[in-house]
Amino acid sequence: MNAPVTLSVPRTRTFEIVTSAVRLAEIAPAWSALWQRAGGLVFQHPDWIAAWWRTTPHQERRALRIGLAWNGDRLEGVIALATFRRSGIRMLEWAAKDHSDYGDALVAPDSDPQAISRLWQHVFDQGGFDLIYLNRLLPDAGVHALLHPAHGKALRPNHRGEISYRVTGPWQSGAEWFETLSKKGRQNYRRGRKFMEESGALRFRLLDADDPREPVLERVATLKRLWLVRHGRASDLFDEGSPVLAALISVLADLGLLRIFVLELDDTIIAVSINFEQHGTMMAFVTTYDPEHERASPGMVLMMDYIQWSLDRGLATIDFLCGGEDFKRRFATQSVALSSIMGARGLRGHLAALADHVDHVSKSWKTRRQPKADAVPDE
Repeated sequence: MNAPVTLSVPRTRTFEIVTSAVRLAEIAPAWSALWQRAGGLVFQHPDWIAAWWRTTPHQERRALRIGLAWNGDRLEGVIALATFRRSGIRMLEWAAKDHSDYGDALVAPDSDPQAISRLWQHVFDQGGFDLIYLNRLLPDAGVHALLHPAHGKALRPNHRGEISYRVTGPWQSGAEWFETLSKKGRQNYRRGRKFMEESGALRFRLLDADDPREPVLERVATLKRLWLVRHGRASDLFDEGSPVLAALISVLADLGLLRIFVLELDDTIIAVSINFEQHGTMMAFVTTYDPEHERASPGMVLMMDYIQWSLDRGLATIDFLCGGEDFKRRFATQSVALSSIMGARGLRGHLAALADHVDHVSKSWKTRRQPKADAVPDE
């Protein structure tokens, strides 16, 4: 008897641009499966993108441009992008850019090595944008491959950059890490706790999964608005009545990643850190504190508490995500430079890119031309 013959039917590689919420919902299961295979961060999860798109303000100025690479019915690549119209220019950027600290594409680990460049070529050819700006790229971000002349299409490194601070080291426990701090750092922590404990019962805790989140999120938004007004800044994440924060936090909770740490004084929250845990890392997404207790540095105390909590549970890294704030730098043992890339399509896009380059060169030249502070003469 002849052995059965198995025919190998080659899959068909196709590309797609998702532009509607309906199609985004339809491909979410395949995207979620790819996210698992590729080990993506929550910022590249379809639910994160959908939550942002569902709640983002000024949606009339935005459009989804999510690139998909299919191999038959198997999704092998995603570049989650969206456009935002600003001063007549259609800017192509990461979807949910304003609330995502690290940007990148998702590519199946066993896919064609050229998958991302071919997908990008399709996105570029389909158009719908003038200027491309992809930022917050980690050093190992897959989209760096698009800068290769053979792969990229009008993409070049951009001068803008950001920084991410982290706590990472060989410590076996939170107490061991605490003892590596300077004497002043340890004293400030103890002094802050003592000062608050003189006013009432102080408690650090991780919110339980069944604890109601709504009052905590309302408290976070209220405290954040106070901070933003004080520093002359704005964020739609914390606008009164805005659904954005709750929608994003629900995604973290549904994926089992959410970790909300609070510092309470007589059952009143005076500091909050909304974190998530992924890939052995505690990531600090939103932090805030009550300015009425600023003298005791409740935000600093809470940070040191959740760092110790994380290390005690075997996490290797605490990532403060984007931002070079001094309070992050003070505790960090590692800094990571985040880069950006820019490109253009069409005359309008090339003119905008040229204007950006000229502005950067002009500012750099003026900075170099500024007279340096007079040196103190030798005695």
